[in-house]
Amino acid sequence: MVSKTDDIPASVPNCNPVDLAREGETANSKDTSKTALKDPCACGHRGDTAVMNGDASHDQAEEADSKQDGSADADPAEDANEQEVIVIQDTGFTVKIQAPGTEPFDLQVSPQEMVQEIHQVLMDREDTCHRTCFSLQLDGNVLDNFAELKSIEGLQEGSLLKVVEEPYTVREARIHVRHIRDLLKSLDPSDAYNGVDCNSLSFLSVFTDGDLGDTGKRKKKGNELEQIDCTPPEHILPGSKERPLVPLQPQNKDWKPMQCLKVLTMSGWNPPPGNRKMHGDLMYLYIVTVEDRHVSITASTRGFYLNQSTTYNFNPKPANPSFLSHSLVELLSQISAAFKKNFTALQKKRVQRHPFERIATPFQVYSWTAPQIDHAMDCVRAEDAYTSRLGYEEHIPGQTRDWNEELQTTRELSRKNLPERLLRERAIFKVHSDFAAAATRGAMAVIDGNVMAINPGEETRMQMFIWNNIFFSLGFDVRDHYRELGGDAAAHAAPTNDLNGVRAYSAVDVEGLYTLGTVVVDYRGYRVTAQSIIPGILEREQEQSVIYGSIDFGKTVVSHPKYLELLEKTSRPLKVQRHAVLNEKETAVELCSSVECKGIIGNDGRHYILDLLRTFPPDLNFLPVEGEELAPESQKLGFPRQHRHRLACLRQELIEAFVEHRYLLFMKMAALQLMQQKANKDRTAALHDTSTADAESESKPPALEASEKVPDGTPTSQTSSESTLTPDDSEATTASENSASENQEDLKSDFPTANTNGTHEPSAAERQNGGCDSPLEGKEADENIPGLAQAKELAESLAAEDGSGIDPKSREVVLNACKAVGSISNTSFDIRFNPDIFSPGVRFPDDSTDDIQKQKQLLKDAAAFLVSCQIPSFVKDCLDHSSLPMDGATMTEALHQRGINVRYLGTVLEFVDNMPAKAQLEHIYRIGISELITRCAKHIFKTYLQGVELSALSAAVSHFLNCLLSSFPDAVAHLPADELVSRRKNRKRRNRVPGGGDNTAWASLTPSELWKNITSEAQSYYHFNLQCESVDQAVEKYGLQKITLLREISIKTGIQILIKEYNFDSRHKPAFTEEDILNIFPVVKHVNPKASDAFHFFQSGQAKVQQGFLKEGCELINEALNLFNNVYGAMHVEICACLRLLARLNYIMGDHPEALSNQQKAVLMSERVLGIEHPNTIQEYMHLALYCFANGQLSTALKLLYRARYLMLVVCGEDHPEMALLDSNIGLVLHGVMEYDLSLRFLENALAINSKYHGTRSLKVALSHHLVARVNESKAEFRSALQHEKEGYTIYKNQVGEAHEKTKESSEYLKYLTQQAVALQRTMNEIYKNGSNASIMPLKFTAPSMASVLEQLNIINGIIFIPLSQKDLENLKAEVQRRQLMQDSGKIEEQQGGQLELDDKLPVDD
Repeated sequence: MVSKTDDIPASVPNCNPVDLAREGETANSKDTSKTALKDPCACGHRGDTAVMNGDASHDQAEEADSKQDGSADADPAEDANEQEVIVIQDTGFTVKIQAPGTEPFDLQVSPQEMVQEIHQVLMDREDTCHRTCFSLQLDGNVLDNFAELKSIEGLQEGSLLKVVEEPYTVREARIHVRHIRDLLKSLDPSDAYNGVDCNSLSFLSVFTDGDLGDTGKRKKKGNELEQIDCTPPEHILPGSKERPLVPLQPQNKDWKPMQCLKVLTMSGWNPPPGNRKMHGDLMYLYIVTVEDRHVSITASTRGFYLNQSTTYNFNPKPANPSFLSHSLVELLSQISAAFKKNFTALQKKRVQRHPFERIATPFQVYSWTAPQIDHAMDCVRAEDAYTSRLGYEEHIPGQTRDWNEELQTTRELSRKNLPERLLRERAIFKVHSDFAAAATRGAMAVIDGNVMAINPGEETRMQMFIWNNIFFSLGFDVRDHYRELGGDAAAHAAPTNDLNGVRAYSAVDVEGLYTLGTVVVDYRGYRVTAQSIIPGILEREQEQSVIYGSIDFGKTVVSHPKYLELLEKTSRPLKVQRHAVLNEKETAVELCSSVECKGIIGNDGRHYILDLLRTFPPDLNFLPVEGEELAPESQKLGFPRQHRHRLACLRQELIEAFVEHRYLLFMKMAALQLMQQKANKDRTAALHDTSTADAESESKPPALEASEKVPDGTPTSQTSSESTLTPDDSEATTASENSASENQEDLKSDFPTANTNGTHEPSAAERQNGGCDSPLEGKEADENIPGLAQAKELAESLAAEDGSGIDPKSREVVLNACKAVGSISNTSFDIRFNPDIFSPGVRFPDDSTDDIQKQKQLLKDAAAFLVSCQIPSFVKDCLDHSSLPMDGATMTEALHQRGINVRYLGTVLEFVDNMPAKAQLEHIYRIGISELITRCAKHIFKTYLQGVELSALSAAVSHFLNCLLSSFPDAVAHLPADELVSRRKNRKRRNRVPGGGDNTAWASLTPSELWKNITSEAQSYYHFNLQCESVDQAVEKYGLQKITLLREISIKTGIQILIKEYNFDSRHKPAFTEEDILNIFPVVKHVNPKASDAFHFFQSGQAKVQQGFLKEGCELINEALNLFNNVYGAMHVEICACLRLLARLNYIMGDHPEALSNQQKAVLMSERVLGIEHPNTIQEYMHLALYCFANGQLSTALKLLYRARYLMLVVCGEDHPEMALLDSNIGLVLHGVMEYDLSLRFLENALAINSKYHGTRSLKVALSHHLVARVNESKAEFRSALQHEKEGYTIYKNQVGEAHEKTKESSEYLKYLTQQAVALQRTMNEIYKNGSNASIMPLKFTAPSMASVLEQLNIINGIIFIPLSQKDLENLKAEVQRRQLMQDSGKIEEQQGGQLELDDKLPVDD
């Protein structure tokens, strides 16, 4: 799956190009780069990295320029980029640190660090972790915590810093107690299970027995092959039907907590009375040691000591001895031997853990399963809950954070050079992640009823809340605001549309235009929108504040010149057309956005825009309009369809793809017309290339002149491809291929020859034509259509000089092409949409009728493009396995990358169902059906939960899951008797929850009723006919797994269930009881700010790797990793992608230990930020297993592969093309450790799956046959071996021909097998004939060498090593280019064909 983020945005006018960190332009920004690196493969079967720049002679700096701009004219600021980066990594130096009671030790620091960061390091080190209240002194001078090290006089290599204990204050004492509590809990996973403080789970260390680096060295001694136990648990073997849940969270032995204390809590004697305050008492603690000693401790300004108080008797005098210590740990170590021993052991373990297991993630990740955790006493947690941190956040004493001010000031930071941009992006990211966390906490507090409404008199659905400077509103249609648009359904969809608008505008990042911090939280069936508050908005009426846009959907409209000027800057990148609408006085008002978009100038003087729900144009397939006919492609599929609401709009990715598609069309039309003109001209003036050449020669490099004179074999295929124009058409099949590409060599270096892949597939969806100065930059596509170069040149010069000085004929060419593609300008290609078309209540002036007609047509075309191009191209990607969704989330992401909304899921499934190659898409169909069922169930669950009061929540959720998944036909809800009694008493004064309603209605739901509702929901929402009346029918008919359905519904709705084995299929008792429902979490959507510079480095690195410059690529990617860390901190999905690619490069370049270390980080990070069973995590486990094997850690490699297989079984079941790769890996490793029978089980399963999904003639299947043959040979079963190898040989012969080396290898191997078989037969005959005194020939039964197993592993995982000489590289480039041309013209019907031929030369990745 190649994500949208693989593309370079081009530059926007008057805007620093590198800032255009277009959020990967995707709305599901949460996951943009999860798949950004389905590691780039050089075999050229995707043309989406549009960045290959020029040839090797370029030096790196220049390379970075043209990458970072996407445009030819590099911004001068970028030239300095390389130097700037070096500055940032200014050389570090070492200082000595002397802490009380420890030996001085050395610490490596960098000049950019703050003194604060040394504090953090000391609080984490094993020997100094118990200190929190200290200062650092250099030669007796106290260092300022917030000073950068480089600004401190006299601080240099070898300086001695002294740690000096400082007196405590109440705040410092609290921080100290909190820190000690954190140290005591450092191995306890309960925070991760409870989803608090950005903790999340990771299980890698269970399978690697700690850190891979160290154990690697230890295990290498001696050949341990014999002792490895390779048998996997029964449920992991191929064909096993059981899908246990418990192994999902294996028991980590480190988590058995070592008890240091029984109780540590605040004493009931707090706060100290006045007379004790004057003795320095700050607070009192109550502690019970493991030996059961109860003690009372005073925290004073000088430290901690024992006092003489008891539970019921206050005596603050120091006990004798009082053990006064500056740190609580020192005090406790003196009074409890068990504390001393266990605390030391605990800290040892804590520092041995990989840092990535304990660093907080930027956004909270929730686990859908958890074990039963004992609830232990915890003073800090209790204190947090009481003060509930509502009023304050710890690090800003005594005040709430002004979120709006923080969000906006970070945007205003300067961004002139790299260090400034990094600082700005880091600040933006940090504030966003803090805001998302605070908004989530607030939204839960609102729904749980813990926040007072600001309009308490109104009905509960209409209430609004303010908490911690954040404004909360519920997703209901209050005051009939959305009545015309679909009522509550529209009110539910509006917040996510608005969020997508906020994402888009913040990605364009126009200076002076501000959006609100926005987070959408779904919790307990309610949708809550959290927004930062515009200063002053609460004091005035909305009518007064709105100076741009409309507050009543277009009845009254106002505009404002400053807003028009600001929005004008966004109109090109967002493709929004400036247009006029009529207001209530029938006068035309200019707008540059939809009418709902409101402009408000806050009291801080900033220009805010809000209500961005119609940033993108409406989706006419789901918006029936009286008297409007859709395009035939749409009508054929039964569109337009009635939708729940009228807010359905197209995704930004679709708009991008559509514009790209039109751009190609535009270029081809212009090229075609130019060719015709030239043909006419050549007839009249035999040798003079007069008009065009002269007119254009000023603005054209000589190379182009030459290319104009190329004799033009106007290819016949051109016209045919013109008429079909499907996204995967073969634009590059031209007769004059050679002539065009020869001259291309000397064309601008920006158009690398390595990228002559005529944009097959919807490369549009993967390449952003962000906000280009002219959309003609950065499009190397279709370079070799004859006449295209001139068309490009012509269009560029037209755009540049208003068309003066260009002969009328050429101008006419452009005019015709513009008209044909619906461009809003007549002299250049420029497509924009008017978002107000078809909005109810919006009227347009009479003089714009033509324009409106054009816009309507454009919208119909875009809607048709979605169903006729994007959906087929998605299915095609699934068919050739360039997109491999494994679960609902990855499937949704793949659809979104192509701009397909999930409401098209039914249409996509029907398309798949009607494909001739339906069998090869079975996995897609199954995932789609399961996604469809769980989404319908989620819609029903949402309204179901709204009628449930808090005390019955777990009973209601378990009842719903029983109805959904349990085979038990009459699931009955348990209403606990005592609660029924109390409910009668409380009838009158019941707490009103939002939505209210009959509180026991939920209990009457039955399984058959729920499934009836699911099928009718599928019909009405997705227009899909689900044929099942119960869960068992669904499982039977569509091949689903109940455990997969459970995972999907839990993740979508935020349910957390107890991890145990559920018996779904019992017909005698329900699967779930209320004790099984542990928690219900919020599902959160928010903006994901991007690290733009890091991203550009990353892409340049990818491009370098694709061209075969591994070393340079590796440097660039390392650089990107540094910058990512600088912006995001240590944990982030994009860093994960970066580490994965780095590991892959280390491996290809032969540095196995380094590959192992980087991949270990990637796995840990993926587990922590995406989830322990996310499809990406499964992939990371597979890569790690390969590098473990290469490092000789065979048993670890097997454990990791078994883990990956178990996870994949839970997530999508056994029948999935990716399972074939996994099983081939497992089979090969087992073959290597001589477990032949087991190995065969896995390899034969892989062979079966490959044959099913790739077709029996595929080269993948040939390879599978070969692997099975090798194991059979090792078992001396030569007949089966021969049979399989023959199959393989036949496939090679038919696919790549007799002469190909693969075919030759196979034929050699066949000869060898035949000889072995004959030899074996002779020996057997000899034995039969002569009995025991036979002279037996020694037979060669060879155990496979590790090297040969590793070689096969590399081949199936698509990694081939290259001897990189310059000549090889030249050939390689030519080869890649030839291959891409072949592919585009459809000569290779499956990409693997190309891949295997390249094997010996090239790092291929699939």
